[in-house]
Amino acid sequence: MRFNVKALGTAAALAAGCVTSVGAGVAHAQPVRADSLYAPSALVLTVGKGPDAATAAVQRAVVLECAPGPGGSHPAAKRACAEVDAVGGRFEQLVDAGSAGAMCTRIWDPVVVTADGVWKGQRVGWRHTFANPCTMNKTGGGVFAF
Repeated sequence: MRFNVKALGTAAALAAGCVTSVGAGVAHAQPVRADSLYAPSALVLTVGKGPDAATAAVQRAVVLECAPGPGGSHPAAKRACAEVDAVGGRFEQLVDAGSAGAMCTRIWDPVVVTADGVWKGQRVGWRHTFANPCTMNKTGGGVFAF
């Protein structure tokens, strides 16, 4: 039995190259770990002009992060998180609670607000149209004061 020494050397070199390439080129996933003991709470809040969220021209938008601590680009994140937490993330209750005693004109100049994201691990997609900016400011509390 005859072996071609040159062919064996080339095959060995290729095999060694493949083994080192495979080991070096594999991307390993990082182990999954919890960064926090809290369920995520991060929302994108918008305020727009118009009667409907689909057609309103967005004027302002902020990010409100509440867990594990208040943050994001909302100027009063601590107050806004406390208000949302007080109603258990149910934004309609936030609006209903603030509407008692609101004194505003009856001018129709609609403003639509939205909240999209996650509140304590649950998906949120909420829209509400206020009759005018005054009613939004009086009933929305600090959540939409940005």
